[in-house]
Amino acid sequence: MDHAFSESEREAVYRAIFERRDCRRFLPDPLPDSVVSRLLVAAHHAPSVGFMQPWNFILIRSAEVRSRIKAAFERANQSAAELFDGDKGTLYRDLKLEGILDSPLNLCVTCDRSRQGPVVLGRTIQPEMDLYSTVCAVQNLWLAARAEGVGVGWVSIIDPADLRLILGIPDTIVPIAYLCLGRVPEFPDTPELQRLGWLSRIDLEPLVFEEGWGRHLETFHLSLPDDDRS
Repeated sequence: MDHAFSESEREAVYRAIFERRDCRRFLPDPLPDSVVSRLLVAAHHAPSVGFMQPWNFILIRSAEVRSRIKAAFERANQSAAELFDGDKGTLYRDLKLEGILDSPLNLCVTCDRSRQGPVVLGRTIQPEMDLYSTVCAVQNLWLAARAEGVGVGWVSIIDPADLRLILGIPDTIVPIAYLCLGRVPEFPDTPELQRLGWLSRIDLEPLVFEEGWGRHLETFHLSLPDDDRS
């Protein structure tokens, strides 16, 4: 039995993947609750090791809370900027790396590593799998957001200790992602960091091995798109 999606359905899935962007510029329009609900449901249907579903989602709309988060970002970003020298340092300081106050909704995604008890199927040898599962929830939400015409920006330049303090996150819970969500003026053809010359997309073929590390493909060649939709 052929379980494949129809051609148009497949194209929609790949379009969401190729056109997903890390967004930094947002329109002020609030997101309808129905859209936010669909995004959270999509995240909640991510794969998780042992079906433990370790995630929680903190919705943040308060201007006061977001201002505190923005101040935490500014502190971390100042420290990060000092790590880049020369042209990289100049470019780094010109980059817009967050939309905390611009976006109508912020979302903190966390991982409860104690969920389902001390022994979880699939975590017995690799205990970090719960963290990876939570990242899968972030990706689900991100792709669903692109399909909804909603931009998402992941702000990683924040000290987790600041997130714990500002959002009241218990010590046993791990902050995984701080996201900015909202409608955007556009979804650019290429990622902003690529467009501005920070880095380019790495060719895929040299990254793929067969039957072991360092053994490049011999039995088939990857079929790659002609354009870089990244």
